[in-house]
Amino acid sequence: MSVRSAIHGTSSVIISNLFVKLPVPIGNSELSNQTFIVTGANTGLGFEASRHLSRLGVGKLIMAVRTPAKGADAKKRILNSTSRPESSIEVWPIDMDSYDSIKDFAARASQLPRLDGVLANAGIMTTNFGLSELNEKTLNVNVISTFLLYLLLLPKMRESGQQTGHICRYVIPNSALHYMAPLAELDPNNQSIIDRLNDPQKADMAGRYPLSKLLVIYAVRELAERSRSSGRGSCIINTPNPSFCKSNLASEEQENYGFRIMEKLLARSTEEGSRALVHGLLAGQESNGQYISDCHVEIPARHVTGKWGQQVQKKFFNELLQKLEKIQPGISSNI
Repeated sequence: MSVRSAIHGTSSVIISNLFVKLPVPIGNSELSNQTFIVTGANTGLGFEASRHLSRLGVGKLIMAVRTPAKGADAKKRILNSTSRPESSIEVWPIDMDSYDSIKDFAARASQLPRLDGVLANAGIMTTNFGLSELNEKTLNVNVISTFLLYLLLLPKMRESGQQTGHICRYVIPNSALHYMAPLAELDPNNQSIIDRLNDPQKADMAGRYPLSKLLVIYAVRELAERSRSSGRGSCIINTPNPSFCKSNLASEEQENYGFRIMEKLLARSTEEGSRALVHGLLAGQESNGQYISDCHVEIPARHVTGKWGQQVQKKFFNELLQKLEKIQPGISSNI
C-alpha cells in the first residue's frame, strides 16, 4: 500500500459519502420476466438490495441465506413493504462456508428456466484467524467460495443469456479499502500467495478484509478477459463499491468508540449503499470486469493496474483456479 493509494482511498470515501447521493434504482418492463439471486439476503446490504429488486417488480427473486428461518422472516418483511405476490420471492439455503452447500445450490439454480442476475453479497469481516474448508475464513468466504459459485453458475448464466437475449450479471460487492490493502503477502516472486495467506504465523489479519477485496478485483478483471477470449458467450461480471455503510459487517468494530463516531458522521444508510449493488445488477456491457464507485466505472488502485499488479493478478488467479479445480474437477473448463 502506497501513501498515495491510502490518501486516495480515504478521500474517495469522504467525498462519496458526504457529497454524492446515489440514484434510486429505476426498473424497466423486462424485469417482470427476469430471475435474480441475492446471497446473504436476509440482512444488511443484501436485504436492502432484495427489497429494491422486489420493489422494481422482478419476476422471481431468490433470497439465498444460511438460515432459512431468517430468510423467511426477511421475505415476509420485504413483501409487506412492496405488496408483491408471495410467489415472487423464494428462500433457498446456501452456506458460503461449505463447498458442498455451494455445489448443491448451484445445481438447483442451474435448473431455473432463466437466470438474469446474481448478487454474491455474502461476505465476512474479521481480524481473527480461523479456518474454513482448510482455508483462512475471510479468504475462503469472500474470494474462493464466491468464485466457486460463479464458475459453477457460469454455464447456466451463458445459456440463459443466449436463450433470452439478456446478458446475465454476476455482481460482487467491493470497497475503497482495496486502496489500503497490505501488499507484503502478495509478492509474486515468492511462495504461493494462497499458501502465504493461509499461514497463521504470517497472516496479516488486520488487513485481511481490504486484501480480500483487492483479490476480488484481480479475479473479476482476469475472468472478464479470459471469458472474452474464450468466445463461448457473454456474462457480465463487475464489482461495485457501496462505500462505508451502517451494517452488521463490521460487528467486531461496534465496541470501538472511535468507529461508532465515524459511522455516525460518515456512513451511508444500508439502503443507500444497496443502490450501488442494484446498479451493478442492471449495468451494461461497459461494466464487465470493472470496479464501480458511485454508480460509475472507476479505475482501481495502481497496485491493480500497474505492472506489479498485473503480475500478481495472473499469479493469484492461476492459484485460485488450481484451488477451485481441487474443489470441483473440471470447473476451469467453464471459462
